[in-house]
Amino acid sequence: MTLLAHDWYPAEVPPNVTLGERSWLHSSFAFVHHRSERDPSVRIGPDCGLYKGTYFDLGPQGQVEIGKCCTVNGATFSSNDRIVIGDYALIAYGVVIAGSAFAVPPDARAAMGEDSRLLEHQREVRIGDDAWIGSRAVVLGGSTVGNGAAVGAAAVIDGEVPDYAIAAGNPARIVGWARPSHPA
Repeated sequence: MTLLAHDWYPAEVPPNVTLGERSWLHSSFAFVHHRSERDPSVRIGPDCGLYKGTYFDLGPQGQVEIGKCCTVNGATFSSNDRIVIGDYALIAYGVVIAGSAFAVPPDARAAMGEDSRLLEHQREVRIGDDAWIGSRAVVLGGSTVGNGAAVGAAAVIDGEVPDYAIAAGNPARIVGWARPSHPA
């Protein structure tokens, strides 16, 4: 387990979390709702910044992979499936990336008995290289945000955003196209 020298919260980063070289994690409080049993459950690539308000609300099978040189500024990852983020991605404040459209606390699921099966439909989320996700956007399970794509503030993504597309709205739709920032 790792204790962050600068941390205000008196807990260690879970042992199944890998923090890449030169990466910054604001606080181990990011894992207060982390229940994943996978190893690694969270893999953060090198040279990333995960800032205040970033949370990993992962179920027992939840897993998050973040590429290199990414910025995550106060996003919530909530899933019992995989969330994969490519290199050089920017995830803005208040973004929610969720495996399901239904958020139910674990204790409430237990009380629901067999009915809780209806809420367990989790699906993988993929966000490509150089993608930008705007403030307070929601990316739901089964969605793919392509390489170089941009998602507008408060957009709701429930499907595919192609490479270099600009998506906005609720539900999101393609409103424009971006050029690649550099040759592939």
